[in-house]
Amino acid sequence: MKVTVQSVNFNADQKLINFVEQKLNKLENRFDKIIYADVFLKLENTNEPENKITEILISVPGNELVVKKTNKKFEEGVDEGVNTLLRQLQKRKEKIRAYA
Repeated sequence: MKVTVQSVNFNADQKLINFVEQKLNKLENRFDKIIYADVFLKLENTNEPENKITEILISVPGNELVVKKTNKKFEEGVDEGVNTLLRQLQKRKEKIRAYA
């Protein structure tokens, strides 16, 4: 699976990029038909502490799954996004089995 990480309004350090790639590799262990993953890390200019937006787009055959999370830290957003995607992929897997 090809993982692309894009940071908007800031420069992401290598530790954060490695963390994102490590978490997304867990998805591939559960669902091997993932084509690519695009991760957008955005920093909003607000006074709110929850100003970090994490968007994860996963491409699977015939569909794209998108998750958007807003948190205080990017790591929290990636964790929550990956957990949500795991549930979505599990549902998709069950649907595929039902039709097979």
